[in-house]
Amino acid sequence: MNKKLISLIAGLSFTLGCAAAEKGGWTMLFDGKTLAGWVQKNGTASYRVEEGAIVGKTAEGSPNSFLCTEKTFGDFELELEVKVDAGLNSGIQIRSKTKDRTTGAGRNNEAGRVYGPQVEIEAGGANGAEAGYVYGEATGHGWLTPPERLKPHKAFKDGEWNRFRIVARGPRIRTWINGEPIEDIAHEEIYRTFPEGFIGLQVHGIQKGAGPYEVRWRSIRIRELK
Repeated sequence: MNKKLISLIAGLSFTLGCAAAEKGGWTMLFDGKTLAGWVQKNGTASYRVEEGAIVGKTAEGSPNSFLCTEKTFGDFELELEVKVDAGLNSGIQIRSKTKDRTTGAGRNNEAGRVYGPQVEIEAGGANGAEAGYVYGEATGHGWLTPPERLKPHKAFKDGEWNRFRIVARGPRIRTWINGEPIEDIAHEEIYRTFPEGFIGLQVHGIQKGAGPYEVRWRSIRIRELK
């Protein structure tokens, strides 16, 4: 199948998906063609649109990079599909913010650094992955998923598109991968700091000499909860 036909099919699928989404109260966050409504924060990874997907590509020596929605969200249901190269982990920031100079117990932190809850994206190989668990990106909390539940699983299919569903309501965050429930936590302290914020697509930093790796996202839609 040639690229022009693939692009046409992707465009048609996106149009039909938009129509269905609007009927169900959903909003498409990605138009399938451009990065309108998104802005990059941190890092030097590149983001482009290819065949109806956002493609993030690593840059040697870069810290974590994030492509973030211009709009912020509080309580919501988010669905999207993800495919990631083996050797790269990624994440979906939710209710996230950028640090100012006094964030973090009054200390002088790096202004503009993205921080907040992150749903892990990870290919795992034979041993499984930690995809779908929740991490506190640059919050000082580390994993928000309790250690006793942080066990690799095989719900994430390496080398394939994987559907993520994330529901955030109050302090409770629930996640599913390909229809399989992965996480269900309530973190009051995190919620007090992050009751709302942007959605962000992470390209993880890599060391010099590694990669390049890519991660892809498509069919990104959100439904705000009342």
